[in-house]
Amino acid sequence: MSQPLGAALAFLGLNKMMPLFHGSQGCTAFAKVVLVRHFRESIPLSTTAMTEISTILGGEDNVEQAILTIIEKYNPEVIGLLTTGLTETRGDDMNRILLTIKEKHPHLRSFPIILVSTPDYKGSLQDGYSAAVESIVSTNYDDFTQKTSCLTNVKSQVNVLCASYLSPGDVEEIKFTIESFGLTPIMIPDLSCSLDGHLEDEYHTTTTGGTTLQQLQQLRNSCYTFAIGESMTKAAMILKKRFGTEYEVFPSLAGLDAVDSFIWKLSQIVTSDNDDQLLSSTVPQRFDKQRRQLQDVILDTHFYFGGKKISLALEPDLLYQTSWLLTSMGAEIQAAVTTTASPILKELPFDTVTIGDLKDLENLAPNSDLIITNSHGTSLANHLKVPLYRMGYPVYDRLGMGQRCLIGYRGTMRFLFDVGNLLMEEEAKHSPINLH
Repeated sequence: MSQPLGAALAFLGLNKMMPLFHGSQGCTAFAKVVLVRHFRESIPLSTTAMTEISTILGGEDNVEQAILTIIEKYNPEVIGLLTTGLTETRGDDMNRILLTIKEKHPHLRSFPIILVSTPDYKGSLQDGYSAAVESIVSTNYDDFTQKTSCLTNVKSQVNVLCASYLSPGDVEEIKFTIESFGLTPIMIPDLSCSLDGHLEDEYHTTTTGGTTLQQLQQLRNSCYTFAIGESMTKAAMILKKRFGTEYEVFPSLAGLDAVDSFIWKLSQIVTSDNDDQLLSSTVPQRFDKQRRQLQDVILDTHFYFGGKKISLALEPDLLYQTSWLLTSMGAEIQAAVTTTASPILKELPFDTVTIGDLKDLENLAPNSDLIITNSHGTSLANHLKVPLYRMGYPVYDRLGMGQRCLIGYRGTMRFLFDVGNLLMEEEAKHSPINLH
């Protein structure tokens, strides 16, 4: 679960994109296998195919040849160039390499190549993903697309920075919610159009949906930025520094309080009046109904969560959202393992979190009532004889990960039903058999 994998995932949310790994073929192959198994879709990834010789002599020629070949054969609209542990260890000066290549090939000066540094010997998927989003919003796209000053009314357009834990189904739910208020969202990145699992009429060698270059050029015209996930804070700050766009960070979008805050902020944006009654009237009725349904689901399921000991191994943003939802339902977090340091870890509803791997979880999780982690946790869950709820990347032994939604009122209901059913089944296994 390395930085290059996370950066590639973020780049896949841009339209007609080709992520390019600067490293050996194996670096790209590992990421491709994880993404293909998780989404069960064809994943466009390319590599500079560094060898022992090119690693020693320098990879500038490999980068140049890879970029020229990709443009000629695949015709992308944008290339996402990311480094790996091999080239980071060697110390390739990527900014100089790109500058030299563009001087040698003037036609590349008007072609967007987004560079991000992602050494896989430190950090995690979330770090690489966040770094890629920060590079995406830092790039000046005026030189790459036709300038259109006011395609969108700034009062109705908002930027939405989507963290790594949001699935394509989650992104689709956020987009639908915002559009329900009459606003136009620019999702960065938009996995809901590229990795949602859909058939195309023709074979494509690049992504077939996602945030377009024209949308990226319009970031300056948005009236507000929603940062979904604490890891999107720096990207939101970059947009504020570049364009003066105000922002708010929503570290979670699951549970009554978290979703209420998001819905309320949307209401405030679509009206300039501070009267609470007027703000309430801007909320579409469907969300009021969903909220009441969620309240009923909480009443129905909390009996099965109360007092249960749950162990988690998730990326920081997802760990925060999941642990708060579980503790609000009366569950106890027995153990928490995450991949990387993050400011959000100080805001968890328990005192101790381990930065480590699944071996740490195996040592901490005995006697738990439930384990929540990715599919790599299957063997340890079986060994400990504890039920497993699969979450995060990768989930390769369940279908529908591209469309699963676990945020918003509806997504929270699904999560509570899914986990509640697991806990109920486990409780039934250990209860006395009722004889007629």
